[in-house]
Amino acid sequence: MDQPSLYDDDIVTWAEQQASTLRSLARRPDLSNILDWENVAEEIESVGRSQVQAVESLLAQTLAHLLKRLSAPDAAALDHWYQEAGTFQITAMNRYERSMRQRLDWDKIWSSAQALAKLSLRRYGDTLIPNLPAQCPLGPDELLVLPCDLDAALRRIAGSTALKSAPES
Repeated sequence: MDQPSLYDDDIVTWAEQQASTLRSLARRPDLSNILDWENVAEEIESVGRSQVQAVESLLAQTLAHLLKRLSAPDAAALDHWYQEAGTFQITAMNRYERSMRQRLDWDKIWSSAQALAKLSLRRYGDTLIPNLPAQCPLGPDELLVLPCDLDAALRRIAGSTALKSAPES
């Protein structure tokens, strides 16, 4: 049976398949109605959703730390932020499964990263780098790989700002 292997290899897909199977079984009149089929299916699906949300959170933290580095290049915490970005990225990569690729909400990840960075920078008396793009300039091909080139990611974010070193008047 391939199910134990799928559980180990891709819990998100496993959870979706199991929930679908339970819902199919729930429609069978010959099976007991003692089991709360729909809620059991929902609980199993939530296992997969929580895995996706964990990776999204780790990616948001990765990006937030990169944004803080770009926004406050003279901050004492600069090296710490770089190390934290790397730690969050590696943890995200280790939890990532291919089936998550289409499920990751990059708009949510990007807006969360900006909100986290902005909140943290306020504590240091700094502000978020202006003119960030509406959509995340990085994606799974840059962030969900090992090794991840954080310096290239920083350059990509910096280069994506709408206002690039405008001429002084």
